[in-house]
Amino acid sequence: MREQYDTVIIGGGQAGLAMSYCLRDRGYQHIILERKRVAERWHSERWDSLAFQFPNWALQLPGFSYKGEQPDAFAHYREVASFVEAYARFIDAPVRSNTEVTSLRLDPETRKFTIDTNNATIGASRVIVATGPFQGPSLPSLSATLASDLFQVHASDYRNPGQLPPGAVLVVGSGASGCQIAEELYQCGRTVYLSVSRHRRAPRRYRGRDITWWLISMGRMDQRIDSFPGRQMPPSVVITGVNGGHDVNIRDFARDGVVVLGRLVGVDGSKLVFGSDAEEILAASDKAYLDFKRIADDYVINNDLDLELEEHAAIDRAPVKHVATVDLKAANIRSVIWSTGYRFDFSWLKAPILDGRGAPVQERGVTNCENLFLLGLHWMHTFKSGVLFGVGEDAAYLSDYIDRQRH
Repeated sequence: MREQYDTVIIGGGQAGLAMSYCLRDRGYQHIILERKRVAERWHSERWDSLAFQFPNWALQLPGFSYKGEQPDAFAHYREVASFVEAYARFIDAPVRSNTEVTSLRLDPETRKFTIDTNNATIGASRVIVATGPFQGPSLPSLSATLASDLFQVHASDYRNPGQLPPGAVLVVGSGASGCQIAEELYQCGRTVYLSVSRHRRAPRRYRGRDITWWLISMGRMDQRIDSFPGRQMPPSVVITGVNGGHDVNIRDFARDGVVVLGRLVGVDGSKLVFGSDAEEILAASDKAYLDFKRIADDYVINNDLDLELEEHAAIDRAPVKHVATVDLKAANIRSVIWSTGYRFDFSWLKAPILDGRGAPVQERGVTNCENLFLLGLHWMHTFKSGVLFGVGEDAAYLSDYIDRQRH
């Protein structure tokens, strides 16, 4: 006889735990299925030097927050994992670890769900999928055309410079991961080539406040995905919490010896071909930086805030030189780190909620399949939907939605 539950949460990370808190607060009995352990991705998919991108005071989940003595510091990722684990204990989360879901099926007649796992089959009337914003690494097809003796690794599997063979390193992608990894590599003496992608840079701190404070105060964290044409999310904001937090500027990388390249567009034998868009991408990033400061200054004036004025330092606009091709052998590039983002992996989800790209179709976590919900996706509803301190609001919304259905 198979197990039967009213509500099942799939995923024991921050999103699944926040959902558990909100359901229990409303009297719902439920179980959490976790493929490995609580906060697994914080444990196993981070490089050694990674620090939380937000200050410690932003370590917040429903009913639980940071209580340490360094609220403005940036926790190492292991401390974040410990925070999430402590939250699971605090709410006495009903987590069943080492339980990997292999299939979620909807019975069209009963409208109930069948969940197949590695050790049991479970029935449920309601399911919340909270498997994280990034299910699998996204690798460009041309990665398969590179020489077999070239060491290749996705950012989620990168750990430290010692993992790489001797020689130069090509980092592809200039989001937060790509920039932080490239910075670590060149600062430890590696020759680094960085193929840039669209991104927005911003000051780590401005007028005495961290960028997180500004994003929250000015309502940027509450900006909805619906506000963008076609619900297309904007480029990522590049910040770092490493070494106490500091600005990230690829033009500084170039001055320090990093070879900045445009987008990687092709492979021709041992030669890589790059677009001529590096300077265009950096100019757009410079504009985003200046626009942020201007909007922040206006916010201070309009709200009569007592925040000391900062002089706007001139931006070094020395253009990066266009490099059309790089010969891997001549440049002694022995490693490629793909900081090319992530893709959805809902291949196990046998319910009609995915579009042609395999992405879930949802509106603030509500799908067109009754009693099947999503939580914790990147930009699921707002900027903060996929970050630790923001997921609780979407969890509360879904709990209220479920309550309204019940009544």
